[in-house]
Amino acid sequence: MRESYIQRQRADHGRRAVAVLPIHYPKELLTALDLLAVEVWGPPGAPRGDAAGRIQTYVCPVARNALAFLASGGADVVDAALFPHTCDSIQQLATLAADFGGWSKPALTFLHPKGFGRPSSRRFLAEELRALAGKLEAVAGRRLEPERLSSAIRLHREIDAHRAALLDGRATLPLDDPDLYALLRRGEWLWPEDHLAELRDARRLLGTAARRDGVPVLVTGYVPEPIGALAVLNAAGAYVAADDYAAVGRRIVREQDDAIADPWDALVARYAAAPPCPTRAADQDARMRYLEGLLERSGARGVIVHVVKFCEPELFDVPAIRRTFAARGVPLLQLEGELERQLSGQTVTRLEAFAELLSGPGGRA
Repeated sequence: MRESYIQRQRADHGRRAVAVLPIHYPKELLTALDLLAVEVWGPPGAPRGDAAGRIQTYVCPVARNALAFLASGGADVVDAALFPHTCDSIQQLATLAADFGGWSKPALTFLHPKGFGRPSSRRFLAEELRALAGKLEAVAGRRLEPERLSSAIRLHREIDAHRAALLDGRATLPLDDPDLYALLRRGEWLWPEDHLAELRDARRLLGTAARRDGVPVLVTGYVPEPIGALAVLNAAGAYVAADDYAAVGRRIVREQDDAIADPWDALVARYAAAPPCPTRAADQDARMRYLEGLLERSGARGVIVHVVKFCEPELFDVPAIRRTFAARGVPLLQLEGELERQLSGQTVTRLEAFAELLSGPGGRA
């Protein structure tokens, strides 16, 4: 589906495409340059092709699968690849893809500051954004116009506002969790205006369903794969009431649609306003306060930590998350996977047992 969509975008609109590795990157720059961003979260499943074994098995499956995918020609339809500095593994793919995987198209990098408490961090980010814009201009074959960048920022502000509204109001939305997340994740590869149209349609459904009577939970982790975990959770009588997935909630910037005097300043401000993420900063106290706020506002009765095996930035925060919610007496379930396409029977049983636990008196262990 994605390959045919990319080809249609090229044929109908003359748009070139860029494969983007997780997680945080200035999508507004690509939109302003009429470049289609197509995100590569793995993809799920066992890595395939000759390059599958060229990275150690103790490296996260996102990096291993991505190298195998690029090397096997899975992304040949795009015109370039962008590697944000999410972690050392993903950053190094920018060279490994060419050295080990035969990737011959432009491999761009984006270094975002690890922390945002100093003026130097803002200056560094501003310089990185402008440097990346120059590289993307070469891919797009056009110059970046400030007016188009301002328009792109406003477009993505509206998209984030709709995504936030859907997550906040999901209890009265006539969509189950797998359907909602499928909608939200289509933004990983759709042209932003196409995604916006879908979000507007979905938002009109808010309040049209009776309030859900299942057990609300908070989910934090990397990416909702396999999506079957959400289906099992729903079938067991629970639903995701608060989202802190890196692929979803942590990339929704909640900000006012203020006038844009300087689009570069507005872009830096959007980055600074994003929710706490261990791939962007190491301030665990700030992240724990944020997660506690999600728990309180959503009324979640339990926490699911859903991490990818060997994902160091996510795993570094797990002990702090466990301590934080143990101190509040909140039950917690930790799931660790390798981007499997299907859940194991053991994981299904654990999810069902956790939902049953939360359904008990007070929802406490």
